[in-house]
Amino acid sequence: CRDSKGDLHEFNSHWRTNDCHDCSCSRDGIDCCSSFATPAGYDEEKCISIFNKETCTYKVVEKDDHSKECPVHTWVG
Repeated sequence: CRDSKGDLHEFNSHWRTNDCHDCSCSRDGIDCCSSFATPAGYDEEKCISIFNKETCTYKVVEKDDHSKECPVHTWVG
């Protein structure tokens, strides 16, 4: 399989892209999906979501104090 960057992958192989998508190659082609959940249910006026590309996770913190996490009630992914 050839991915969107032009790199070749063997059949039955699995990898994670730089933008945090998990991909696999089969004889039917490449299948990719996001490896992370996106926060949706939180106070957007008081809080902000920050994505960490190293861990492929979101953290939701107060806009005025990033050391304080906000509760998240809904995750989409």
